[in-house]
This record gives sequence, C-alpha cells and structure tokens, in this order.
Amino acid sequence: MLLQLSTWQEIEDYLKRSRTVIVPIGSNEQHGPTGLLGTDFLCPEIIAHEASRRDGADLLIAPTFAIGMAQHHLGFPGSISLRPTTFIAALQDWTRSLTGHGFERIYFLNGHGGNVATIEAAFSEIYAEASFDRHQAGFALKLRNWWDLKGVMALANRLFPTGHGSHATPSEIAVTQWAYPGSIKAANYAPQIAPTGPIREAMDFRARYPDGRMGSDPNQASPEKGGDLVALAVKELIAEVEAFSREESPY
Repeated sequence: MLLQLSTWQEIEDYLKRSRTVIVPIGSNEQHGPTGLLGTDFLCPEIIAHEASRRDGADLLIAPTFAIGMAQHHLGFPGSISLRPTTFIAALQDWTRSLTGHGFERIYFLNGHGGNVATIEAAFSEIYAEASFDRHQAGFALKLRNWWDLKGVMALANRLFPTGHGSHATPSEIAVTQWAYPGSIKAANYAPQIAPTGPIREAMDFRARYPDGRMGSDPNQASPEKGGDLVALAVKELIAEVEAFSREESPY
C-alpha cells in the first residue's frame, strides 16, 4: 500500500490495524558512468514497493525521501544535496507529521551510507524533545540500510567477490537494472576496479575519484543478480518490519 496513492480515509482505516510505516530514504547523486543518479533512493524504494506487493504483507510505504546528505558528490553534474542541518530539520518534520497522525513505528529503509550519521543525529534530536520535557515519546524510529538486511551483504559478496567497493557498487546498480532494464548503461572502465580512499568535500572527491566510483567494478552488475538481491532483501525487510511492529513499549 503506497501512502501517496491512497486517500486520507484509507490511511485512517489503515491506522486502525497498524501503526507502522516504512520510509524509503536515499540520495540523488552520481554513481559513476553507468549508475543512475537516483540509485541510492531507487534501491530502497524498489525493495519497499516490492515488499508491499507480496501476498499477506500489509505494509504502508511512505513517499520516498529522495534527497539526502551528498555534499561530497556535488562536483558531478546532477547531484543534489541537503546540508546536514537541513536534512535533520526535514526528518524532524516528516516524523512529527507521521506521529501526529498516530504512527508509532517509523522504519527508515536507507540507500545511502552518507546519510547514516545525519539520520542518527536527527533521531537523537527527535527523542531529545521528549527527554527534556520528561514525557514518553510514544513512538519508535528505526534505521536500516538495505544492504544490512540479514544475509544481503553476504549474498553481494558471493555475487561480486572482487570489485564490489563502496560507491557505485555492482550490487546497487544490479538492483536498479532489475527494476529498470530499459535504463541499463555500459562503459569501458580504466582501471577496471576504481581506487578507494577518504571522503571529504566535493572538489577533493572529484580529484580522487575522477569517474565517480570508489573501489568498484560496476560492469559485473546484471538484472539477474539484482533480482536475487531484491528477493532476499524483500523477505528480510518484511520479517524485520513485522518484528518492529510487534515491539512492546515498556510503559
């Protein structure tokens, strides 16, 4: 069930049977010569939407939070970033909106490693509002990177034993190839496996990683491998969200 394709009455009815919502969250940033700019928000969106279509999975998926903290990619055309402070403020407002309607479990499925520190800082800010006022928040927030779902990274390592890397990886590109086969790109890489190193500001990143990749060989990606990753991620997402929904309050 997609929130954006529902009416307010349908969401009101949903809240009578569940207080959980999944928010796909990622980034719009360069992913090398063959990776789609939307890769980091498309991967969690693809997995969450596929999970919502599974028989017996009564899941509500919020609109995708598509722009994240990606300042280090701004040296490449098409990348869009929020400042960390802006990102935190937006997450606070999304959470206030959803919890104000009665949602008690908000599960963020993330697709961009660069978001993690800011999302966790936002969670701390949100919880602090209740802590300083000495009242129960009444809701719980959870962050999970899609590749950290049970078994997913192990599968990625089996599919891509060398050249997986940390940015513009064959696993994330394979997921988008599975969902969008009409948008598959090709390139001849030199070197085949990109260099790796630190992440700082945008001009430093562009100089260190001129084609945008970090330690990866995306030519190994295929729609078939992407389908395997999606199938496992969907299974584990459903299980984890169900467990999160059943989590009891100590009060």
